Amino acid sequence: MKKMVGFFSVLLFSTVLLAQEKHLSNLRKLTYGGDNAEAYFSPDGKSLVFQSNFKKWGLACDQIFNMDIRSAIADSNYQPPRISNGLGRTTCSYFMPNGQDIIFASTFKGGESCPHETHIPGKYLWSIYDSYDIFVANQDGELLHQLTNHKGYDAEATVSPKGDKIVFTSTRSGDLELWTMDIDGSNQTQITNALGYDGGAFFSPDGTKLVYRASRPNTDSAKKEYLDYLAKGLVAPTNMEIYTCNVDGSDARQITQLGKANWAPFFHPSGNKIIFSSNHHAEKGYNFQLWMINLDGSGLEQITTESMFNAFPMFSPDGKHLVFSSNRNNGGNRDTNVYIADWVE
Repeated sequence: MKKMVGFFSVLLFSTVLLAQEKHLSNLRKLTYGGDNAEAYFSPDGKSLVFQSNFKKWGLACDQIFNMDIRSAIADSNYQPPRISNGLGRTTCSYFMPNGQDIIFASTFKGGESCPHETHIPGKYLWSIYDSYDIFVANQDGELLHQLTNHKGYDAEATVSPKGDKIVFTSTRSGDLELWTMDIDGSNQTQITNALGYDGGAFFSPDGTKLVYRASRPNTDSAKKEYLDYLAKGLVAPTNMEIYTCNVDGSDARQITQLGKANWAPFFHPSGNKIIFSSNHHAEKGYNFQLWMINLDGSGLEQITTESMFNAFPMFSPDGKHLVFSSNRNNGGNRDTNVYIADWVE
């Protein structure tokens, strides 16, 4: 049975939406195995770039893919074309303003194999590889430009809807800070400078503001732990809050004061709210749901209730759809898949 919703020809799947998820309707699953994350819309809303490590696609670690949404809805065996070159590890892809080229970070110039992951028992850590640089490729996977070429981590790039700026995270100044550059990679400028992890930034719909996650270690022991991990190319993303600032870094404001890990923020189409992932409510740490909050920190509202992991939300350019990653309906395994839903105000 099919029914038409917008430009999507929708096959109805067995995915169940709980009654509490009142802002989401017509939820559809777009991937079917592995870890699939950071799926972000093309300017026309018809495609998604995302990263996956799905072993059935022959992947040893994350690579970048360009998904046609219609095809993914219609065919659970659909394999989208790979954009990255299959070497090293990749992350944080985003469409460039022309809707054709794709920006992403890769470690391949530091080695063709997947980089080694460091594990410390009892700690949840992210690896901050100093071989990450930021590249632009076309939809055939041909590398067009290398935008960064500094020793240290350069990744987490997203593009302004105005088409003039890119924001990214870099360790080149000794800490994980936000930087901006012009769309051609020129004029690279540091815009945050407080100790802690500033990352995962996105522009507001009008391109004048940024929303991002930040950790702020505020005791001597916390600062030492943060810097010790950073020296090893690691970060513990367990205490972060949501911040906003102007594109030049001025008027930085802490939006959430919830505790635990608040991250993966994105502006609501109105520009007046932020959707994000958080485990602040959880008795145990690993229970991430989507939440929304006003820019003044009021009006906190839970958006998802299903499963133990929901993150990387993004609204479509027309504001009618929400895409996010979730481990719901994964058959009891650890797979994280990409979902798309109609957004209900």
